[in-house]
Amino acid sequence: MLETGDATEIAARFSLGEAATLSGPVARGEVGQVWRLSTSRGTFAVKEPFEPIPPDEVREHADYQEAAHAAGIPAPAVLRAGDGDAFAELAGVQLRAFEWVDLLERDANVDPAQVGRIVASIHRLDFRGRLPTDPWYTDAVGSDRWDALLDALHANGAPFAERLSGMRDELVALEALMEEPHELQTCHRDLWADNVLRTTAGGLCVIDWENCGLADPSQELALVLFEFGLGDPHRARALYQAYLEAGGPGRIDRRGSFSMVIAQLGHIGADACARWLDPGGSETERDRHEARAEQFIRWLHPGESDTERERQEARVEEFVKLPLTREAIDRLLAATTS
Repeated sequence: MLETGDATEIAARFSLGEAATLSGPVARGEVGQVWRLSTSRGTFAVKEPFEPIPPDEVREHADYQEAAHAAGIPAPAVLRAGDGDAFAELAGVQLRAFEWVDLLERDANVDPAQVGRIVASIHRLDFRGRLPTDPWYTDAVGSDRWDALLDALHANGAPFAERLSGMRDELVALEALMEEPHELQTCHRDLWADNVLRTTAGGLCVIDWENCGLADPSQELALVLFEFGLGDPHRARALYQAYLEAGGPGRIDRRGSFSMVIAQLGHIGADACARWLDPGGSETERDRHEARAEQFIRWLHPGESDTERERQEARVEEFVKLPLTREAIDRLLAATTS
């Protein structure tokens, strides 16, 4: 883990100037955290993953973000190490550096037309990546796993078990709608409101490109419609129309278009349940990035299983509060096809 005393070495590795100071972490996600580096040249963001990511993946993440930035998409500029690589290693810690952008808190209630235009620009990028599709975005959780999780949650007295049980049939019915992605291209794959943020200077900025890989742009567009539509058909229609007018290639024309958001929300909910049940353990089917985050939590806060359970309970509460349903999908379809 980084320390504030690493500032000078980090600045040297990325040729970012003198008189370096490091503060933070100033932000934390599921797979890593961000530090603020200030030097004679300005202010920069330094990302520290909880565990190293394969170098080829890091390089493609950087190439994709650079392509987006060069195309005028509002994304932080990638800063390369002195040897030209996308990352540098410091005492076994894999680091990346970026332009600093002053961001506001998460808010899905942003201008939907602006979101639509940005997503269209991302989908129009001429970028041919090699990172493959991922089960997190394409596969169902499955009725057997949902049933096993619910049985365990009831047996362990989970406070949300009853409400989640009431969603069980809808969750399984949603997964029956899922289709394989067809028109594959490199996509961001994490365009939730956490990663499309307002800036203090005005406008929006797209961050966290580290989950990019092959996906169907139509399915990613459907995720964006659900997240930023906020259940309002007028917002959804404005976003979709702006996306089409900006030349976005995706199309929303059937329930199967929502396969990615069904898969992601299902895995997020199932993962939170599994981690609530075993806050100090490891779920073998979990996405490897989630497992890395959990390993870091156990290292940083040994024995604090109650704290981890509280965190996972909050994740489940968010999952059940604004659920995706077949009715919600049909409303979005009506809004975008009218």
